[in-house]
Amino acid sequence: MVAAVAERVAAGPSANALLNVQNVSVRFGGIVALNGVSFDVPRGAILGLIGPNGAGKTTLFNCFSRLYIPNSGDILFEGRSILREPRHAIPRLGIGRTFQNAALFDGLSVRDNIKVGCHASTGNGFLTNALRLPARHTEEERIGKRADEMTAVLDLGSYAQRPAGGLPFPIKKRVEIARALAGAPKLLLLDEPAAGLNHEEVDALRAQIRRIRDAQNVTVLLVEHHMSLVMSVCDKVVAIDFGKKIAEGTPAEVQKNPDVIRAYLGTGA
Repeated sequence: MVAAVAERVAAGPSANALLNVQNVSVRFGGIVALNGVSFDVPRGAILGLIGPNGAGKTTLFNCFSRLYIPNSGDILFEGRSILREPRHAIPRLGIGRTFQNAALFDGLSVRDNIKVGCHASTGNGFLTNALRLPARHTEEERIGKRADEMTAVLDLGSYAQRPAGGLPFPIKKRVEIARALAGAPKLLLLDEPAAGLNHEEVDALRAQIRRIRDAQNVTVLLVEHHMSLVMSVCDKVVAIDFGKKIAEGTPAEVQKNPDVIRAYLGTGA
């Protein structure tokens, strides 16, 4: 799996890309948050999006989720523009997402929070649910089975019946990843998954991200400030600063890029 992904990354732009970001620009009044950003996310890859605070990373993530609409450019998912899709349709296309702050339903159990993530793949209509027809029970069984599967994948079995609100923050982050995976996305967007984690927890997250990519057959795009995680888990890295792409390539290539060093350290290479 790793060798195949490396070949796709090395093949260059648009080679079997799942996501194409094409000259995306976003302005808020007189502030340019993104300025002509372009890159591809190869199918099956783990891609890291890095940059200093305020570089535009979360703005771009919000464009993928249709929370923001670019002023220009396009975003293609499997060759289809997502900018023409309503916001609620994005999960059905096959894009799942987590957020910087774990956005869970505190009063629901961990298992029920994960079940919420299955809403994108449900097919029953209003009448089926209202009349409690047999198809509804079949769907509920499928959702429960998927939630249990994701509970196991993220090692959450001992927390499954506990309310999410009282859990430690690192566990909440795992619950949110499990919920995003419950809808069986093709692309998983992770927004600073290592935030608030200690070194041991980051090591566990690194293994989980790889296992998720391989076992769930999902492409991963993550925004992250934890450089050790990015450089060790990603197949490809894109760096942006002041809304512009300044580097793209393998972790080793980006790590040595003078513009990246300057953006983070304020000095030349």
